[in-house]
Amino acid sequence: MKSSTRPMIDWGQIQTVLLDMDGTLLDLHYDTHFWLTHLPARYAQARGVDPEKASQEIQDTIQNLKGSLDWYCLDFWSDRLGMDVSGLKHEVGDRIRYRTGAMAFLRALKSSHCRTVIVTNAHEGGLDLKRQRTGLDHWVDAIHSTHSFGRPKEDPAFWPALHACDSFDPATAVLIDDNHAALNAAEGFGIRHLLSIHQPDSQHEPIPAGRWPVLERFETLLPITPPQPVQ
Repeated sequence: MKSSTRPMIDWGQIQTVLLDMDGTLLDLHYDTHFWLTHLPARYAQARGVDPEKASQEIQDTIQNLKGSLDWYCLDFWSDRLGMDVSGLKHEVGDRIRYRTGAMAFLRALKSSHCRTVIVTNAHEGGLDLKRQRTGLDHWVDAIHSTHSFGRPKEDPAFWPALHACDSFDPATAVLIDDNHAALNAAEGFGIRHLLSIHQPDSQHEPIPAGRWPVLERFETLLPITPPQPVQ
């Protein structure tokens, strides 16, 4: 059912749409399952240790690294655990899927006046798998992994580095992201339009709201109408 209300965004003010990938376009359930269930189980199996002990070791490392680039780096995790973590991600690749309504939103953007750019903390190994599974790269104009910049989106220094590489007007850009720290850093850089995500993981409860408007359904962003010509 289409929304009868006006879109959450005034598309006449937008030229660039910056989109997070995991938890925004793609259901975060895949990543949650991998890090909390699949990887600990495979690590316990490979090391011959108690599954609970393996899980706790991984969770402790996750907490210690949270918000850093290593947190997202599959090469770091492979070295840390002595396993091919990128390869393990393929074992549960069938869980990768779009969030409800994301595909329709991407189609609308593709035929709109907007330039669409994915900005993700995902490491290239995981990003390549998701490209293969979803064809996501066919729907957007560019994809930037923060690993190419040496800083995650949470780092305020990332945004000017991105801007130097992929110029856009922050005043006419919108960022949609489930990561509140990334939204905060982008806001500090000057990106004017910001939306957070209500429920990044379809199998878990919604996340607490931040300071930004919350996107519950992609349909509330439609239709995307181009700017009206000056008479």
